[in-house]
Amino acid sequence: MTDQPGREPEQRLPAPRPEGGGVPARADRFTASAQTHATTGLTPERAAKIVRQSGNARWTAFLGVTVVALFVIAYYFYETGLPYGLSTPRLDQQAAAQQVTSIERGYNLFEANCARCHGMQGQGGIGPVLNDQSKLFAHLNPTYIKNVLTVGGRYVCGNPNSLMPVWADTNGGPLNYIQIQDLINFIRAPSTETFIIRNPSLNEPVLDANGNVETFTGWVDPSYKPAPSASPFPDCWSGSVAGANPSPSGPAQSLPASAIIGTVVAQNIAYDVKTLTAPANQTFGIDFKQEDSGVGGHNIQIKDANGNVVFDGTVLTDPGETTYVVSGLAPGTYTFQCKIHPIPAMTGTLTVH
Repeated sequence: MTDQPGREPEQRLPAPRPEGGGVPARADRFTASAQTHATTGLTPERAAKIVRQSGNARWTAFLGVTVVALFVIAYYFYETGLPYGLSTPRLDQQAAAQQVTSIERGYNLFEANCARCHGMQGQGGIGPVLNDQSKLFAHLNPTYIKNVLTVGGRYVCGNPNSLMPVWADTNGGPLNYIQIQDLINFIRAPSTETFIIRNPSLNEPVLDANGNVETFTGWVDPSYKPAPSASPFPDCWSGSVAGANPSPSGPAQSLPASAIIGTVVAQNIAYDVKTLTAPANQTFGIDFKQEDSGVGGHNIQIKDANGNVVFDGTVLTDPGETTYVVSGLAPGTYTFQCKIHPIPAMTGTLTVH
């Protein structure tokens, strides 16, 4: 044992050292072999191979740097656009796409919440006209519309009895700030662009009876400029309801009883008749009775299969009765509706043959 008493220190080591301090380790254990250091054995073929490998590595590195540089340059122009307007910057493209999406959402919001009072096309009804170019030019600016939607009709001339409710959820209304902005974008959409009507639940395009995608255009005419002598609308201006002025159909004319194709009664925001028949290419009349009060009025408007208005009857804002005189129409199927409330309950079919 190495810890027994009386033993010399070297005898206590687990492995006693040999006499003379032992044999030193060989130096070649810690150095490369002689073959490694040899240069006399490097053949021309081997040297050429080494040179080729070195050249290939440099070319690979050069190509890698070139590809990265080209990618950076291409991405830069993708983000900022090519010079001289040859392409649109990505951020501008995304902003334009988001604007279109916002306008299409705003269409559905307007249709669901605003059209009953302001008309499907902003032509007015219970509420004032919105699609008037002279109003859209400056009066109905984004800030003004946002304020009205946020605080309600009292913002307009401080009228506490205004029928315009509060729409912003910050004041107890049903719409959040994104929906408010969507409505503003819809009202301010340009008439030079066409947008897709989408199902509000599925966000899929709505198709008409022929399978075509239904579309709409904005109201704002970018080329409109008021006459130099025109007076701007003041901030406190509510306007008059649609129908205050005679419609393009003109005053009622007298017709023989045989030319009257039927009577349509508008009551409780609905027509009592949904189908009418008229002779082709002959002037005919429609007796119209308006029995609703305080709803903005009713009328009869006739559209052809392409949606073009071929007759626009005078709006009766109060209960009353009139006879609409319609010039002869070509054979075909037409739609008649109330332009103030173009809803299914006030829409019917006119067959001309």
